[in-house]
Amino acid sequence: MSVLVVGISHKSAPVSLLERVALDNDGVHKLIDDVAAGEHVTEATVIATCNRLEIYAEVDRFHGSVEELSGLLVDRAGGAPEELLPHLYVHYDDGAVSHLFQVAAGLDSMALGEGQILGQARDALSAGQEIGTVGPALNVLFQQALRVGKRARSETDIDQAAPSLVSAALDHSNAAGDLSDKRVLVIGAGSMAGLVTATVARRGAAGITVVNRTAGKAERLADEYGARSAALADLEAELAHADVVISCTGATSVVVTRDLVAAATADGRALTFIDLALPHDVQPEVGDLPGVTLVNLTDLAEGLRESEAGQEVAAVRRIVTQEVAAFLAARRQASVTPTVVALRSMATAVVDAEMDRLSHRLPDLDEAARAEVLHTVRRVADKLLHEPTVRVKELANETGAVSYAAALAELFALDPEAVDAVTRAEGLS
Repeated sequence: MSVLVVGISHKSAPVSLLERVALDNDGVHKLIDDVAAGEHVTEATVIATCNRLEIYAEVDRFHGSVEELSGLLVDRAGGAPEELLPHLYVHYDDGAVSHLFQVAAGLDSMALGEGQILGQARDALSAGQEIGTVGPALNVLFQQALRVGKRARSETDIDQAAPSLVSAALDHSNAAGDLSDKRVLVIGAGSMAGLVTATVARRGAAGITVVNRTAGKAERLADEYGARSAALADLEAELAHADVVISCTGATSVVVTRDLVAAATADGRALTFIDLALPHDVQPEVGDLPGVTLVNLTDLAEGLRESEAGQEVAAVRRIVTQEVAAFLAARRQASVTPTVVALRSMATAVVDAEMDRLSHRLPDLDEAARAEVLHTVRRVADKLLHEPTVRVKELANETGAVSYAAALAELFALDPEAVDAVTRAEGLS
């Protein structure tokens, strides 16, 4: 079994395509179910953010699995397959491990080093666990990825290497710098809205209002930062009093229309919109209105590019390289454990059988002598097996096509069922 990643992100596709595959929570769960139902899939989960959608699956075949998982993403996007397929990327086995560790460390984010991806990776793990599609392989992989992400941020200043998505959006717009004379309207109350509210509060916004379809969520977020809340039904009135509007809902259709904004800015005042949602919350035509500035994810994708020269980036890359090597070495060693255990079990069975045979041939053998013989035979068996088992674990760390565990099983004619039984007991793959 090997881990396969099939995905699409801001690095491989324009925002217009990302919008077509954007999923809400129900959509994510449905996709996980569909992946897990695949013929070659044994475990599955999905990372879904505003700028990436990635399927992680443990599979028993590469080619058939790539076709299945790619087809699921094409179905979500609609349209002709050739519109989406060129923008998908695939990582397999060792490459899948390296990719997830880079994602968790913030090296693959639109805003380099941003910490929100850790929570999103944790959500992916929790979703798969809740549905029951995450087993030992993906559980170990994601748990280690989360540790890698935490290590990257505790040992380096990668989260300071680039602005957060929210800060970058503010800097990209005419709302950059001092917000002390700006009234900010936040549309949404999810995790991104929480980050938005925290950022504008830290920048000293003159006033903050949180609008959400669910009043209770808006109130809780507003109370946390000393802001006020309002109902989504009052959006037009709130727009009339705002200077900066930041929208990040999970809606599947437009929340802020051109007509709504035209009415709110009829007096000709300036108004800045920052649309961080996917699919977009703000109708693109809003940006054509006089005095209105619109910044969306497409603008940010063009402005946020990784700087390869940064010391923090180099330091995180070293951490990721170390962690990938350690993870793969541990996985390779673990892969030979069932064979080693099965081999030692076979040796124990041979010793027991020979001791029974000895008991029948020498029924008068006293217990002390029998115990000494048993001890001696076991020592001989252990010594004979010691070198092969030590060497097979060492050789497992060497790259190449040779499966030393398989060779050991073949040489000693181990029962495949016995090896599989240990694998299931150990939770290995």
